[in-house]
Amino acid sequence: MIRSCLLELAARGLRMPIGTDLVLHEEPDPQEARLDPERLGRAVERSARRWRTPLAFPLMDLRLEQSDLLAALGVPAADVESFHLHAPPEEEAVRAYEEDSVPFPQASLAQQGAIRYIASRTDLVPVGMSIGPFSLMTRLLDDPITPLALAACGATEEDEPALRLAAAALRLARRAVLRSALAQVSAGARAVILCEPAVSTTYLSPRHLARAPALLEQFVLGPLREVRARITAAGADLILHDCGVLTTELVRVLARELHPAMLSLGSSRKLWEDASVVAPDIVLYGNLPTRQFYSDSAMPVEEVRRLARDLAARMQASGHPFILGSECDVLFVPEAAGTILRKVEAMLEA
Repeated sequence: MIRSCLLELAARGLRMPIGTDLVLHEEPDPQEARLDPERLGRAVERSARRWRTPLAFPLMDLRLEQSDLLAALGVPAADVESFHLHAPPEEEAVRAYEEDSVPFPQASLAQQGAIRYIASRTDLVPVGMSIGPFSLMTRLLDDPITPLALAACGATEEDEPALRLAAAALRLARRAVLRSALAQVSAGARAVILCEPAVSTTYLSPRHLARAPALLEQFVLGPLREVRARITAAGADLILHDCGVLTTELVRVLARELHPAMLSLGSSRKLWEDASVVAPDIVLYGNLPTRQFYSDSAMPVEEVRRLARDLAARMQASGHPFILGSECDVLFVPEAAGTILRKVEAMLEA
């Protein structure tokens, strides 16, 4: 487990992006490399060395668990991005998936192999990555908001087919995330980042949560708590990433109920204010607006330096353990690669 390591790195003032995608695109064929365990592992290693961090963060590819699940349900690979459940799948297919009797797709095997490479052939700390159950559920439905609204109004699965479908999707999503996370821990990951960008006011309005507090437990906290318990039992820590738009109360509840080793939040949050509602042994991570780094008009390099200095100073004043970094993964943009890299370096050095 790496909680103590993260606290030590925060105390030393570590700065780092989640930037493996940038390094992977230095490969002659990035798409081929992402399917090759050793080449992907070397890219993860180069990323950690480039950004001068002992933490080896993988690609933040939130399609892997969805692809794994839908392949097991017989959905062609070409249809995965656009596929939505309109009825619960056949029990036989669900049972085979839940019993782990279907193979992982190559992209997932490459992710696991890259972790194994880091764990066995480097001195870096291997970290895994998965989408969270709630966010995956929202991807499996063409209308995830309606069942949440119905549940907030007191409807039950017996009353509403939309809620029955959402419950089936969440069950599948939870299984997909557990299968992925535990395979990565088995490969050597000492922590797993669960990415829950859909846990936000877009899907969980404060009005609905005030009316039906159990909504958060049913759809978010319960599944996440189960995944966290299984990861911890396997010997790894939880890192929670949520770059969605959150209320302070949501930040408080996520930190209190899940107690991740590190909590990564998007640039909509003021981390120095969130520090007051997060336990002092949870490292806060982020949260410069790296999604804007491709544009000099939206985010000049001097503004990156100013924001980095300001956030570092405010977090130091708060006294809360903190690692300065990106609000999400820093994605490669072909026409702006040099600009993005320049701003990442500015973020690290300001």
